Amino acid sequence: MNFSENKNITIFTHPLIQHKISKLRDEKTSTNEFRHLVEEIAMLEAYEALSDLPMEMVEVKTPLETTMTPMIAGHKMAVVPILRAGLGMVNGILSLVPSARVGHIGMYRDEETFEPHPYYCKLPKPIDQRLIVVTDPMLATGGSAIDAIDQIKKEGGKHIKFMCIIAAPEGLEKLATAHPDVQIYVGCLDRQLNEHAYICPGLGDAGDRIFGTK
Repeated sequence: MNFSENKNITIFTHPLIQHKISKLRDEKTSTNEFRHLVEEIAMLEAYEALSDLPMEMVEVKTPLETTMTPMIAGHKMAVVPILRAGLGMVNGILSLVPSARVGHIGMYRDEETFEPHPYYCKLPKPIDQRLIVVTDPMLATGGSAIDAIDQIKKEGGKHIKFMCIIAAPEGLEKLATAHPDVQIYVGCLDRQLNEHAYICPGLGDAGDRIFGTK
């Protein structure tokens, strides 16, 4: 798949995002710094990913006069992290849209088959009326992202974006094929998956590095 030709895939090239991802990769980066970097990258990605939010003109009284000025139309947005690593991206998005509701989808990966297994799903209602931003720092095989979006659609979710920090080509192609209607935002596209389905060069286990459990 030629990702550059897919209008629903955005692979960021912004220097600030690339610089911060390089710091994430460094094995010497501390848990505290890693956590802050993930939040900052999520905020920078969300700034671009939310550039198509609907606007409406509202009346505002300035110190000089009354004027019509644009504001975001409605506040029906949900951030849905894939547990547990996706939690690390939530605050970065909420810093831009503090009124957003937060849902949670729990997944764990079978270490032998690499298949995802869902164990929890709690979404804000009414989910069908919300713009939904699904977060997971790593898009490896694509299995967890696909299953999470499957669950959201099953609950009635329609307007879905997916944000990750690092993706493998295999997982990105799989997700784009399974959900061609979902806009996908990628901080950096890495080389490949290894035999253990870890992204290379990657940054290790994002959940362990965010929560200090490595």
